Amino acid sequence: MKFTILGCGTSSGVPRIGNDWGDCDPEEPKNRRTRVSILVESPTTRILVDTSPDMRAQFLANAIDYVDAVIWTHDHADHCHGIDDLRQVFHAKREPIPSYARPFALKSLKNRFSYAFAGHEYYPSICDGRELGDVQKIGDITVKTVDQPHGGITSAGLRFEHADCSICYATDFGEATDEMRKLYAQCDVFIVDALREKPHPTHAHLDMTIDLIDQVKPAFSLLTHMDKSMDYRQLRARLPNHIAPAYDGYTLEL
Repeated sequence: MKFTILGCGTSSGVPRIGNDWGDCDPEEPKNRRTRVSILVESPTTRILVDTSPDMRAQFLANAIDYVDAVIWTHDHADHCHGIDDLRQVFHAKREPIPSYARPFALKSLKNRFSYAFAGHEYYPSICDGRELGDVQKIGDITVKTVDQPHGGITSAGLRFEHADCSICYATDFGEATDEMRKLYAQCDVFIVDALREKPHPTHAHLDMTIDLIDQVKPAFSLLTHMDKSMDYRQLRARLPNHIAPAYDGYTLEL
């Protein structure tokens, strides 16, 4: 498998509007973060996780022209408001895109973006909405899902498996459960939320994330969903070799 970090920033990105870089060095290109999203690929299957508001720019920056399926982790704006950019993928495929979410999130997305799922008098539907199960086969990739606490809702934590390789993706959670630890255990790569150093009510902070990494023991971990307090070079210097901050455009083939 292969994955690409399309975006690793928070809901406001880095820098924030107003050219607010916070503690991030504006001279370091890896501090420029779009809203969080990843692409996971096998030789025959390409899965997009979340349609961020920066989806168009992310696809252009990484020369992506199609995906075989979409998974939404949840329905918060920074994870779904780029949904309209799937129209171009629809035009390339010439059929609605298989689009997965947990039942409550799928219902919300269909209500908010009904035209994308049901179509319109003048426009066809672009998304084939499907419920994301605990174990789902998408092409030749097996996707396993766990519900993560995220404030008053849950987000979908994901494990992708293909040809004895495993990639886990855990963003937007405020606490770690036993079910999460079981799903993420001993994966090859763990891409995990680390919003900031200070605790946050709905997101993992750095110490919490490192504790979770120590518990699930992945071969390698990448921090994502980082805010303007998380400078790339400073983090890179402090973290052990098996943990690194992600950056937009980072790609790794297993």
